[in-house]
Amino acid sequence: MSLTARRALIGSTVLILALAGCGATDPEPPSTSAAGFPVTLQNCGQSLTVDAPPQRIVSLNQGSTEVLLSLGLADRMAGTATWTDPVLPSLADANARVKRISDDWPSFEAVLAEEPDLVTASFGSTLGKGGTAPRQRFTDLGVPTYLAPSDCEGKNDTGGDGSRDEPMTLDSVYKEITELGALTATTDRATALIAELKGRAQAAADSIDARGTRVAYWFSDSESPYLAGCCGAPGVITSALGLTNVFDDTHDEWPQINWEVVASRNPDVLVLGDLTRDIQTGESAQGKIAFLESNPVTREMDAVKNKRYILLSGAAMNPSLRTVYGISDVAAGLKRLGLGR
Repeated sequence: MSLTARRALIGSTVLILALAGCGATDPEPPSTSAAGFPVTLQNCGQSLTVDAPPQRIVSLNQGSTEVLLSLGLADRMAGTATWTDPVLPSLADANARVKRISDDWPSFEAVLAEEPDLVTASFGSTLGKGGTAPRQRFTDLGVPTYLAPSDCEGKNDTGGDGSRDEPMTLDSVYKEITELGALTATTDRATALIAELKGRAQAAADSIDARGTRVAYWFSDSESPYLAGCCGAPGVITSALGLTNVFDDTHDEWPQINWEVVASRNPDVLVLGDLTRDIQTGESAQGKIAFLESNPVTREMDAVKNKRYILLSGAAMNPSLRTVYGISDVAAGLKRLGLGR
């Protein structure tokens, strides 16, 4: 579908949905004869094609947004949404130039109002029923969508956050960067970014040997806490640093586990998600620590008695380039606590 036809279809859909004034300024149409285009990829069970480098990208999750910003695409982004944390400091200036449609999931109508020519997401739930909209609704309007491979390859979506048949590796993050680079004509930047991330991950892994140290990762919710299973992004951190996750016996990505079970596993250290969103209880690290030290079950845990906490952004606990930063942050935290060699 041509750009003109796509715009006409989106425009009529927005009108039908009673959206008044989309507020987007039409850019110059990108060249349809750009070198290397069209680009077609097989992505999470679907084929997507972009005829020319996208000029109005909407990213629906923070992880995807930070990849695009790292590729130098701020001026080609029409909007972002769904944030758990502040943006990486190194990306703050670029991010300030991009419209934030919503801190949480935006509506389908709000995304269409930005006249996107590519929509990206980190999680299938965002581009699924109950999220912003299923991918097919965008496809029907001629808008290509891209979903991070880390949320579909080796993973079963059996409800909630799903489970993994195979442990996630950073290769899925590097694949996302490579493919977004190909779709946006920023392949050289993607290659350089991957090299930088690989160097950072290796340096962090080489900085400490934490074998024998037992860890638990708490993402959110103090009433029915989400703790990391074996094989998601926290598993990448665990493996890189030689840690042992006390819940490595579950392949659920973020199982909800009651506090009596957590206390019985008695980890040496707790990695706490320090989230800035306000969706569930126990979002900030400060709130988590207050709960842990006042609850009669959790306050008896060794990690709590000894205040062995490592704070980590929610973005680093999700599959993304921030997971690499998570390896560095956990390594630094272990050294600060005198754990590892």
